[in-house]
Amino acid sequence: QVQLVESGGGLVQPGGSLRLSCAASGRIFSINAMSWYRQAPGKERELVASISDGGSTAYADSVKDRFTISRDNAKNAVYLQMSSLEPEDTAVYYCNANEVQYYSSYRSYTGDFWGQGTQVTVSS
Repeated sequence: QVQLVESGGGLVQPGGSLRLSCAASGRIFSINAMSWYRQAPGKERELVASISDGGSTAYADSVKDRFTISRDNAKNAVYLQMSSLEPEDTAVYYCNANEVQYYSSYRSYTGDFWGQGTQVTVSS
């Protein structure tokens, strides 16, 4: 199967920065888009940023010009550099890998996978 493991969350003061990382493991031979979502208490999960396998990016309006998404296809990894953080950015951040092509038990499959989430808290 495929597993996504996130790291890099934590507590930061308003105006500060954090870098989230997510690495996919398993017998993977391609991943289409990789994205970051977040879910704040009492709110629905929302898309923060996404990046295609070719490097095209898209951002939610609320994070544009503050967050930067990037990926390393050789490592099946995606990153989210977050700057000028605001209390409203406080949430659990989830990594998503879309249309992952992988092998399992000598067969190929395609699926979508999520990480377990990492907490980001912006507070003074």
